[in-house]
Amino acid sequence: MGASLRALRALVLLAGFYLLGLAVLVVLVLIDWAATLWTPGPWALKFYVVTAVLAVPVVRGMLMLRTPQDEITTGVLVTEADEPKLWRTVRELAEQVGTRAPDEIRLTGEVNAAVSEDSRLLGLLGGRRRLYLGLPLMAGLSEDQLRAVLAHEFGHFVHADTRLSGITARGRVQVARTVAHFEEKAGGKVAKERARQEKKAAKRLAKGKKAHEIDTTGVGFTFRTMARIYTAYGRFSLRATQADSRRQERAADLAAARIAGRDAAASALREIAVVEAANGFFLDAYATMGAEFGLLPPHGEVIGGVRHLLAARSEELDDLRYDLPTRPASPYDSHPPMAERVALLEALPDDGRGARPSQPSLTLLVSPERSLAAVEDVSLTADALRMRRVEWPELVHESMTAHSVSESEPVRSATAEVAGTVSEGSQSGTALNALLDAIDAGKAWEITDRLPKSEQAGAATGRAAREFARPVLRRGLSQLVTDALTEDGRARWQLSWAAPASLRLPPGYEDAFPAALDAAVADRPDTGPLRLLLQTP
Repeated sequence: MGASLRALRALVLLAGFYLLGLAVLVVLVLIDWAATLWTPGPWALKFYVVTAVLAVPVVRGMLMLRTPQDEITTGVLVTEADEPKLWRTVRELAEQVGTRAPDEIRLTGEVNAAVSEDSRLLGLLGGRRRLYLGLPLMAGLSEDQLRAVLAHEFGHFVHADTRLSGITARGRVQVARTVAHFEEKAGGKVAKERARQEKKAAKRLAKGKKAHEIDTTGVGFTFRTMARIYTAYGRFSLRATQADSRRQERAADLAAARIAGRDAAASALREIAVVEAANGFFLDAYATMGAEFGLLPPHGEVIGGVRHLLAARSEELDDLRYDLPTRPASPYDSHPPMAERVALLEALPDDGRGARPSQPSLTLLVSPERSLAAVEDVSLTADALRMRRVEWPELVHESMTAHSVSESEPVRSATAEVAGTVSEGSQSGTALNALLDAIDAGKAWEITDRLPKSEQAGAATGRAAREFARPVLRRGLSQLVTDALTEDGRARWQLSWAAPASLRLPPGYEDAFPAALDAAVADRPDTGPLRLLLQTP
């Protein structure tokens, strides 16, 4: 389908949104007219209010006349003077693909590369072009693989895919905003009704009566029904353009293979799946591990630190390279399944440009560290940018220590209640000694009774209750020992990119520590071995 026909289809789908809105408004007017004729005055007034409230989101959606700006708005604009090698590569690839090079390059913090174009006349005329290039993606790709990714993106320019994105995006966003308005109204109705019922229940309880169960079933039904109508139209629009969108992706993949080579294009797709998964894990397990304690890794490492993980776990990540998704991410995904795309490329004739070693794609930048830091400055929130930056080894040690102290708070509090001491702000060594003294005084099970327990453990009595409590007490005691050892510098959490962080204990602890814990939580507790171990320098 040519650009003109695709522009016409996009326009028809957008017009359909307005026709749907007009149809809804007509129905609402007819409801008001019927209410005027056949219902008493007070009831007719209620109908007027309801239909007016339902009409507001419809009208708001229809009045959004501007085409939405690109979804990717953050990033660092780099000129040819800033990044000459990157710009040279981009211009070279655009020429080989047979299209005009982008007018802007923006570096972003996404695992993604994308292009956009400010088109005119419903996409029939091109406009200013932009390339968005994610640094986490570059951190995981070689230069040859990145060339394949860029050739793919420029393939979209050739087929005028980007010209039509504006009008297509306008229809998508208008539907989404209208649905969001209705869902917001429905949520507000539910919240208001819940608050009313909770207030009524509180009054009944205050009078010694049994409160009724909170039930908001059916509340906001009309708003949710309206949202479903627009959601259905949005799905229809996506379905109508899905086949063509997937064809565009396949054509862009072929352009990538023609320019960068079959093997480079296929391996780039495999690696993208790896980088996406690795970056998500990196952000959760490494980059933000100390965020709740006000700690972040060195400047630029939140965006670029994934490269350390990729290097250390390359073999572990091989499964992701060869176990690609065989289904789309959703029924409305514009991209074919990744496995299908790779199979299409690898089925092409051998072009003699097999996989070859090439430099990391970050070497295309004048200073990768400076670029990573600059992108981070515009990607992170203001609160995150104010956090203290520490080197990776210190980040792991301080964060894991803080997590351990936080996790040991229940046993600290329970010990303080039983022993009559103060837990909040106390040193770990002090809290540990208080727990050991309480165990010696026969108060161990009194402490465990104050700790969180499962429903099954709470129902147990006698010997069974003690067997449920024993591992809980042992775990809490172990945490306090760990806190005390890290507090006085005898133990330290170790950074590992290939495995979870590990605690390096003092010499002799590896064998003696488990036995000492078992002795301390036995039916006849003996804290002597643990106290002796703690005295070891």
